[in-house]
Amino acid sequence: MNGNNTVREFPHSPLTYLLKPGELILKKGNREAFERALKRNLVRLLGDSGRAETSPGRYYVHCGAETAPAVEDALNHLIGISGWARTRICPKTAGAVMAACAAEGRELFERGIRTFKIEARRTDKSFPLDSYRICAEGGNAVLAETPGLAVDVKNPGAVIEVEIRENAYVYSLAKRGRRGLPVGTSGRGLLLLSGGIDSPVAGYMMAFRGMGIDAVYFHAYPYTSEDARRKVVRLAEIVGRYAMGIRLYTAGFTCIQQRIRERAPLPWTTVLLRMAMMEYAERLAGKTGARCLVTGESLSQVASQTIENIHCIQGRTRLPVLRPLIGMDKEEIVKTASAIGTYETSILPYQDCCVLFSPPHPVLRGDPGEARKLYEALDLGALMEEALKEGTMEKCGFPF
Repeated sequence: MNGNNTVREFPHSPLTYLLKPGELILKKGNREAFERALKRNLVRLLGDSGRAETSPGRYYVHCGAETAPAVEDALNHLIGISGWARTRICPKTAGAVMAACAAEGRELFERGIRTFKIEARRTDKSFPLDSYRICAEGGNAVLAETPGLAVDVKNPGAVIEVEIRENAYVYSLAKRGRRGLPVGTSGRGLLLLSGGIDSPVAGYMMAFRGMGIDAVYFHAYPYTSEDARRKVVRLAEIVGRYAMGIRLYTAGFTCIQQRIRERAPLPWTTVLLRMAMMEYAERLAGKTGARCLVTGESLSQVASQTIENIHCIQGRTRLPVLRPLIGMDKEEIVKTASAIGTYETSILPYQDCCVLFSPPHPVLRGDPGEARKLYEALDLGALMEEALKEGTMEKCGFPF
């Protein structure tokens, strides 16, 4: 963007979106790295649908009307921005800004909105009007142009926002962004992904904190169907749109589950299966470069997630195990799943291997020492190596 009072022309880009960065503005010495990551992710999500530019404290996307839906979809999936809006660009003159406010007010009225207020930010202090006068004169311009609108500073139907920067920007009906940290700024984790509601939400929440995500799914054919596997692929695609892509590894776990059912006490089978999954995941993480494991466990939601059983299960890994849902209840998790678009897929009636092999009366408070002895007696080493060798990988949800 230029720094004078003339708007840069975008003859092939009639629409401009203004993006407000989120939490990364609080970073100090390494803020530039976070900004670069956000710009990189934005460009990748946009593909050919729009062109990104930056200025201090703001990002802009320019596009044609025909690609606006694709741009808005990209902005709805971009982690790291607190909000965005389609904006009018005008020269930094009082007359141009007032005219833009009037045009914005007229459009609000046409949308059925009847009350408004104006908020202003004047980064360029050379602009002749201060923030208060921008609001006052802008409001007068709106009322003169559209008498059917009224000012309501406490509970307006819409807020017309004016920003005086390298150009003047006027917009309203701003959308809330995903917030969080740009994906790729917090290392890489390996998500244990099932077809349920919880683990996709856990993956999204770690992407929200800037973590890149790989995922592993445990498939027990023929006990779990190909439909169940496709369901998990679809979940990885949805979460991958937020996480800048997910490499999904599928592990054949039929032989390991059969060994557990043959040799272990029935009440212990779920805990021992989870222990095997954690061992497999840690070995896989060593090959993929993941620095931690991520699970969808919520404390005491099911029998395997009591604190005692979590202690048993974690005994098979030395990597950190992150559990972003640990203190959430099911209602909160479902609300998040609905918001990110995974819920409807998660409730499709294709069960994963954990559900199919659940004992009727599972152990609730396992002893870690007993769990270790039972697990070692399974002698899973050769089966684990075979499962690692035969595992497959597919890319899900990668942007352009």
